[in-house]
Amino acid sequence: MRLIKIVCLVFIASFLSIDSQAQSQKDKSNKNISTTEKKILDQGLVDIQSINPEILVELKYATPDNFMKKNVYGDLTHAYLQPEMATKLSKASTLLKQAKPGYKLLVYDAARPNSAQYKLWDALDDLKIPPRQKTQYVADPKIGSNHNFGCAIDLTVVDEKGIPLDMGTKYDFFGPLAYPRSEQEMLKQGKLTAKQISNRNILRKAMVQSGFTVNTTEWWHFDGMSKKQARAKYGMIK
Repeated sequence: MRLIKIVCLVFIASFLSIDSQAQSQKDKSNKNISTTEKKILDQGLVDIQSINPEILVELKYATPDNFMKKNVYGDLTHAYLQPEMATKLSKASTLLKQAKPGYKLLVYDAARPNSAQYKLWDALDDLKIPPRQKTQYVADPKIGSNHNFGCAIDLTVVDEKGIPLDMGTKYDFFGPLAYPRSEQEMLKQGKLTAKQISNRNILRKAMVQSGFTVNTTEWWHFDGMSKKQARAKYGMIK
């Protein structure tokens, strides 16, 4: 009987030790999560790199490397999506790897708080974009972008050396050169090359086969569902 008690005590002590270690790791992890990101996680979104670590992330709006030339996202530094969107993106990564071994997806933008949407919207005034044309470049924050529901992704492809493929324009380029719908016209005018369009198609093929749809004015933007569906299924990220 005494031996049984000793074994039980050892088992309980071992269990408590493991539980304590797990809680310690969880506490350490939570310390690395910003206030903004905690709110996003609390809404059920996931860090895409926790689903597929091979996907690279460089949030442009968390750096000065964007059309506003400043950090818009503050303490948001990781890329988040709704779980089903992250699963689709992981599938796209796998398909890309199969088609082009060594190539990887590089995410420029994912879930976006609506508060940041207002900053992007207001910045168009500084660029002298006429009010009637603003929605060509940034969704009206009163309505919301698919990014505001965690159902859209902006990204590109990098080669074996980690260098982004030449897509003909930079990310967030304003104008027809960035429009998928205008590619053939731009090709005829000599403003895009066949190689640049081919590079876009590498990205496009992987994304479309994974269930995303193409945006007609941004080669880098893909939607996982319509905005109407996203609004009905998910709440807006504030």
